[in-house]
Amino acid sequence: MTRFVPAFVLAALAVVGSSPAPVHAGKFNKVLDVGSAAPAWENLAGTDGKTHGLADLKDKAAVVVVFTCNSCPVAVGYEGRIAAFAKKHADTVAVVAINVNTGKDDALPAMKERAAKKNFPFAYLYDPTQGIAKRYGAKYTPEVFLLDKDRKVAYMGAIDDKATGAVSVRYLEDALAAVTAGKSAPTAETSAAAGCGIRFNAKKSDD
Repeated sequence: MTRFVPAFVLAALAVVGSSPAPVHAGKFNKVLDVGSAAPAWENLAGTDGKTHGLADLKDKAAVVVVFTCNSCPVAVGYEGRIAAFAKKHADTVAVVAINVNTGKDDALPAMKERAAKKNFPFAYLYDPTQGIAKRYGAKYTPEVFLLDKDRKVAYMGAIDDKATGAVSVRYLEDALAAVTAGKSAPTAETSAAAGCGIRFNAKKSDD
């Protein structure tokens, strides 16, 4: 026996079935997805005494944004790898480290001391408003975003697969090689390195 289905039910099912899939962010990042336009920053103070903006880097083929800080042991452990990457690709890639933690150990004076001590070959910027981390959906240190020539997100997540020990997969390096060859990153998104959570301040208003 054929079951009768009211017309209004069929109509509702048709609407649901034909609706486009909801727009969503990445698997791990709940704000951006691969292919998203990268949020710009401007007038962020750097450890070099200057202010910096994404627009300043228009001549670079790619930009790597690393959310990091002084006080996270895992982030500190990655400093050498980030520096080596920045030196290797200095001609074509701008590496920008951004710290948004606001404790004394992570404030700009401490950042300047660390940058001088370690002789960072990349810009190290401070955003005490924490707005840029929120716009990128960054939650951990270190967490990296590769921006292509059009300043769209081409890769986001961890630099590689091992915070300590022998590295097997270099996600950032592989993504950059693919993007510069006009291809998609072999792995476009991972979870961030098993580092420290960004210490967001008590919420006063949305940035």
